[in-house]
Amino acid sequence: MAFKHPGFFFLFLLLPLVWYWMRSKRTTPTLRFSTVPMAKPIAPSWKVAGMKLLGLFRNATFALFIFALARPQAVSKERELETKGVDIMLSLDISGSMLAEDFKPENRMLVAKQEAKKFVRGRESDRIGLVVFARDAYTQCPLTLDYEVLNFLVDQVQIGMIQDGTAIGMGIATAVNRLRESDAKSKVIILITDGENNAGKIDPVTAAELARTFGIKIYTIGVGRGGLVPFPINDPLFGKRYVQAKVDVDEFVLKRVADITGGLFFRARDPKALTDVYAKISELEQTEVKVKEYESFDELFPYFLISAVLLLIAEVIFKSTVFLKIP
Repeated sequence: MAFKHPGFFFLFLLLPLVWYWMRSKRTTPTLRFSTVPMAKPIAPSWKVAGMKLLGLFRNATFALFIFALARPQAVSKERELETKGVDIMLSLDISGSMLAEDFKPENRMLVAKQEAKKFVRGRESDRIGLVVFARDAYTQCPLTLDYEVLNFLVDQVQIGMIQDGTAIGMGIATAVNRLRESDAKSKVIILITDGENNAGKIDPVTAAELARTFGIKIYTIGVGRGGLVPFPINDPLFGKRYVQAKVDVDEFVLKRVADITGGLFFRARDPKALTDVYAKISELEQTEVKVKEYESFDELFPYFLISAVLLLIAEVIFKSTVFLKIP
């Protein structure tokens, strides 16, 4: 509860003056008795207590009038959030080289999926989707606000879903196709890959120029140490064993793609670096939130005013009837 005119509460300072003035108006009885000892055993009349009650009525009436003048109000607030989110497509390389285990104790694919899910959980009011690519590219999840469904579909991604290869240009182009009609404040592709473009009908630079045409920014992430890395193979005779395989990230092309679209290139050589990359992208792509607050007021002073008037009427009635004083 709030008060529109709280300054009226200063009138409570007048209560002692009113009380003093009322006492000063009382007159001393002029009818004298020779002695009153015999009247002491007589109990006070209930009317004496009633007169004190009338005094309380008067004080309560005065207090209620003051509260009514202060104009109490019940205040209710409403907040309206206006958000301008970011549309983000994750484009994830699921070629066989993502099985390399230089992100021990996990391979590149598992770490990339884990960090992607963390990134998704950290966003609010943004539509996010997922494209996966190897020799070709497919949409695993269209743009959505249902992050639980998206993360479930991230979990379902497995190497071998698509014929092996690394079609980076197709991964970009498929994501562009999902974003091109978006009217979001910002349109972003986050491309995660560990290799060089060696498949697909569109090369990465052409796909980046296409993205720039639609106002789409691309952040490219090259994952893995590069050079010779431990790579698991299934040997029919000896079972699972490891060989050292050379997997190089084409940093030049990934930087070129990012530069064309106004994005940035990042290199993630270990899981922590990949976490930091996603954190940096989250800082760069902030959702715009505007808050509008509305207040509504319900006037409560009539309740105090009506109560004060009723008490005043009750005092007048009792004083003129039950507690009437005869001179």
